[in-house]
Order: sequence, then C-alpha cells, then structure tokens
Amino acid sequence: MKRFIPFLKSGPLVSVVRLSGAIGAGSRMPLSDEAMAPAIEKAFKRGKPRAVALLINSPGGSPVQSALIAGRIRRLADEHKVPVHAFVEDVAASGGYWLASAADDIWVDDNSIVGSIGVISAGFGAHVFLARQGVERRVYTAGKSKSTLDPFQPEKEEDVARLKGILEEMHGNFIAQIKARRGDRLSEETDLFTGEFWLGHRGVELGLADGVAHLAPKLKELYGDKVRFATYGKKKGFFQRFGASVVEDAFASVEERAAFARFGL
Repeated sequence: MKRFIPFLKSGPLVSVVRLSGAIGAGSRMPLSDEAMAPAIEKAFKRGKPRAVALLINSPGGSPVQSALIAGRIRRLADEHKVPVHAFVEDVAASGGYWLASAADDIWVDDNSIVGSIGVISAGFGAHVFLARQGVERRVYTAGKSKSTLDPFQPEKEEDVARLKGILEEMHGNFIAQIKARRGDRLSEETDLFTGEFWLGHRGVELGLADGVAHLAPKLKELYGDKVRFATYGKKKGFFQRFGASVVEDAFASVEERAAFARFGL
C-alpha cells in the first residue's frame, strides 16, 4: 500500500536477475538471450531501480549466447545509468564468468568457483565402430570442406588445425572481454587465461572478483537497510508448465548436469 500513499517513502529498489544453468541457444535452454531478454529488460525498466543485481550460477556454454546476454546487460546499464552487481553462487565459470564480467563488480562466496577462461570443443569419432560392424558410409559434397570434422570419417590433420584456429580466435575474444571489463584489477602474476578455475577467495586475490559477500547483506550495505528487491528470471512456457516437453527437457537436463559436473558440482 505504501506506493499508493505519496507522503510515505519507500526504500530504494534493486532488481535481481537470476542467471542459472547452462548457456545455449533457444528458448528451452536455461540461459539464452532469447529466453532471458524479457526478464533483463524488465529488471532495468520496471520501477526505476537504483541498481541491478545478477545472481549467477552457471558452468558456461555457448560463447555467442554469453556475449549476447552480457552485451544486453551492458547496453541497458549504460542507457539507464544503473550500476550492476554480480553475485556468484556455486559457479560462474567459462561463459558463466563472461556473464559476471558484465557487472561493475563481482562478489563471491568462499566456496564459489570462478574462472575457466577458455574455449572447448569435444566430440566422438565413430569410423572404427562402423568399420567393425561392416557399415560403409558414403558421403558426397560440393566444396572440399563440407565434411570437415565428420565424426564418421577418420580425423584429418587439416580439419583439426582449422578447428584449433577458430578456438584460439574465440579464446582471444573471451580474453578481450575480461580485460576490458576487469582492467587493472586483474593479477599480472598469474596467467588467468589457461582455462583454470579457482575458489572464491583465490579469485578475489587474482582480481577475478572484488570480494566475498552475499546478495542481501551486501546490497543493504550499499543501499541501506530499507532496500527492496524485485526478482526476475526465465519463465516456463505454457506447455513446459504442464509437462508437455518431458523428453526434450530431460535431454537438456542431462547436458546441463554434465556441464556442472566438470567443476565437481
């Protein structure tokens, strides 16, 4: 009722955006620009917030979707002149750390995992299995590179070299993002871009985070005890709410658990 009574002042508002899960394209993935755009837009525009807080728990995923989400956050922060604070729960690694870097400062728990600033591509080769089963695969292409990295053919050195070149270029983009956002806060004594990850307190020492703090106490410290929170996150679609996409969601869940498992979670 307070907001309808003009002479009663409310505390400052902080919008909280939950960014939880693996990052990938499409509305069914836990984190994608398509899925998160409505929540992020509301967080900056609804109620004239004093700040936006990102509550992050992500092992990473798509570099493109990471860049799109982080880019959207920065554009809105600059447009509305609103500070952004990131709070890491279990993990902000790889693309999850890219998301955290969109904030003006990053806060962690002592046991949070941060870092993994690298790029990975993984797959399987099945040509030996097919040969043992007596299966002959026939492939016809127009364009000599159309069958690059075909998992049903023997690996080719030129294909691997090309893939590694692309991964190195992606890695360079990731490094540029972190250096641009974290600047001289980053330690120069340790190579932070090998794909290694660290616990929260060590991440603070290395400049990957600004301190150990939890969301509510830190925001009360910054904006006063009367600070109010409005939480935004991805909403499930109509059919998802009624369990109509069980198989597809199950596969997405398995993939997400595998991503978290890389960090012992």
